[in-house]
Amino acid sequence: MEVASAWAPAVGFTLLPHAGGLLGSKITKKEIPVWYQSLQKPSWCPPNWVFAPVWGTLYTSMGYGSYLVWKELGGFNEKSVVPLGLYAGQLALNWAWTPIFFGAHKMGWGLVTLLLTTGTATATTASWYNINKTAAYLMVPYLAWLTMASALNYRIWNDNRNKK
Repeated sequence: MEVASAWAPAVGFTLLPHAGGLLGSKITKKEIPVWYQSLQKPSWCPPNWVFAPVWGTLYTSMGYGSYLVWKELGGFNEKSVVPLGLYAGQLALNWAWTPIFFGAHKMGWGLVTLLLTTGTATATTASWYNINKTAAYLMVPYLAWLTMASALNYRIWNDNRNKK
């Protein structure tokens, strides 16, 4: 039983970000064929099939990073409030984007949410750097993807403003 309890937190932290992704995917799958397909998108927009594996990889990476920080700081305690609180905040913002953008078709508010997510994820990464450099480095691909996603969300919003 001790072996299971040793790896259980690592698995739990690693899988946690996927929960919001799975719930969001139900909204996305419904909206892609009709609403999203009808939107004007820039030529550099990744094909739809790219998003699921990229998000799966990014969620796994950030989740494992959060485990490393949690472990390094000795669990949930006074020292972990800021680094794990920032992480939880950016994760909640991340999960909120899909219902806002795809569910409510609020492209402008989606952009605001993405920019807040990017800022909070950047603060998370900076707070993790002095705790566990590996955890901080695991956030770098996520930050790069958020930058691209923000630019894409801006272009879609800007190019489709007059669309109902």
